[in-house]
Parts: sequence; C-alpha cells; structure tokens
Amino acid sequence: MRAIEIAGFGGPEVLREVVRERPVAGAGEALVRVAASGVNRPDVLQRKGHYPVPPGASDIPGLELAGTIVDGDAAALAAGGFAIGDRVCALVAGGGYAEYCTVPVGQMLPTPAGFGDIESAALPENFFTVWSNVFDRGRLAAGEWLLVQGGASGIGVTAIQLAKAFGARVIATAGSDDKCRRCVELGADVAVNYRTEDFAARALEIAGGKGVDVVLDMVAGDYIARELSCLAEDGRIVVIAVQGGVKAQVDAGLVLRKRLTLTGSTLRPRPVAFKAAIAAALRDKVWPLLERRQVQPVVQEVFPAAQASRAHAAMEEGHHVGKLMLSWTEQ
Repeated sequence: MRAIEIAGFGGPEVLREVVRERPVAGAGEALVRVAASGVNRPDVLQRKGHYPVPPGASDIPGLELAGTIVDGDAAALAAGGFAIGDRVCALVAGGGYAEYCTVPVGQMLPTPAGFGDIESAALPENFFTVWSNVFDRGRLAAGEWLLVQGGASGIGVTAIQLAKAFGARVIATAGSDDKCRRCVELGADVAVNYRTEDFAARALEIAGGKGVDVVLDMVAGDYIARELSCLAEDGRIVVIAVQGGVKAQVDAGLVLRKRLTLTGSTLRPRPVAFKAAIAAALRDKVWPLLERRQVQPVVQEVFPAAQASRAHAAMEEGHHVGKLMLSWTEQ
C-alpha cells in the first residue's frame, strides 16, 4: 500500500510517500481501505519530533480517516453494528496517512448519511476532542458562555457549532478580522480579534460582567492567568494544547474565591474503551445533528495524499479556517 512516512524529524519536506506492507486486522479491529485522511496539528508536532508515538501505534502519522471496511474481526464488527463494505470514519492512534489502516471497532462511526469521504474524514479528531473536553470535562450546559480560543481552527469551528447546537452562548477568538467573521458565520455570538483586542476584558464585558463559564484553551502559557480573570464563579478551563508554552502563573486566591477548575487532557494515549465511550455518545447525540446538517465539518482545502508536505506547510502557515485534508483517490 501507499503510505506517507516521516523520513526524519524536521520541516514538511521530511514527509515522503513510500510503499508499506498492508496491515492486518487483529482482535477487535477492522481493516479500512482509506479514501481520505485528516491533517491535524498533532501530526505536525509528531513530524517535528515533539509528539512521541504511543506504544503499539503505527509510526505512520494520521489520527483520523474515512473509507470502507474490507476485513476485520467478524464478531467485533457484528457487535458494533458494522459489516464488510460499510463506509465509516474513525479515530486512530496513528497510521491514518495510508491507503489501508487497522482501526479498533469501538473507535469507528458510520459515515453520516449524505456525507462524502472527505467530509466524513474531517469529523473524528475534532468531534471526539470537543465532546470529551467541552461537554464531558468542561460540563458545558445550555445557557452558559463558552470561550473558544482559536475559533477558526478545526477544533474551534467544531466547538462553536456544537456549543450552539446544545444551547450555549459562544465567544470565539481568532487572529484576523476575516477569521472572526467566519466564526460568527458559523454561529459564534461574538468573535474577538486577539491581535487587536484584550480577549479577557472583552469576554468579561460580553458575558455581562459575571464572566464565562467554560474556556476551551489550546494556548496555555500566559493565557491561563488571563482566562482565570474572565471566568464566572464555578468556571472551568479545559486545556487541550500548549502552543503558548507549558508554564503558567495561577492566582490561587482567585481559584479559591470563585471555586474555579483548571483541567486538561490528551486523547491519543487514552485506552480504546475510553474512546469507544466517546464514539457512542457522538453516535447518539451528534450524528443526528450532522445528518440534518445542523452541524457540519468545515473543509478549507483538499490535497492529494502524495502532497502531504504541502498540507503540513499550509497548516503551519495558519491561514486556513477549519480542516485541511488528504485524498487517497486523487493523484
């Protein structure tokens, strides 16, 4: 099979197309012929040598895909409601940048009705991440305010849409006026250009002075102190990336007085059972919204898989809104 491997840690040019042995599905797994793969920031970090592959995972990058089941553990497939020939999308711990990939059955979801492979492959990483962090860890409820950092990213556009679909109010931050407009078009109540405005002061103002209830933070670093300052009583910050650095100053007195929660998580190393529980919740609560197009993925650009290096360069340039994708059916 064709696959994209990391020849050595470095820039986008270290990604190269190679021929690898087709993997074989083991117990509890399906073998999927991949039609499309999503490109995510963790892929970039792995390429640079900053995101080690979990034990047992493929060294091939790629955390999400869509395609067709061609083989697998018959009992596990039947128990999951799947069969050979079904179109699916899936979250994987690695191996997504390839024509074939083995997938734990619990981490697969049916391709939503009416969706093509590109749209389907754009779902898993963002929707698993947002559901786990905004709704499970962050406990976002209808009527509450959510502050989404990086609102124009794949995670951001998903968080905006899901929060609105479940009755929350949303403030998004982005790095340009154009991206802010896109965030509002996608449902954000207000979008703040963090390059020209103090997002913490604006969020406090927008939320009527009481503050926001949940912050989805991909930055960390000095953002943490600013986010704490604009949280409502019993507010929650959920950290899912540390693009601004791993060290932060915390006003412990403020945490005590307002009963604040600072938490975070990484999804990739979690066990299959944990991810399967998220998949089940998504299938029950979110897949109907997707099939009604009340919520949908936002795809900026699709690259032939052989041009994965171009996709990574575009990711690092940061001009996109939503997802960058790889197609295995385009040359």
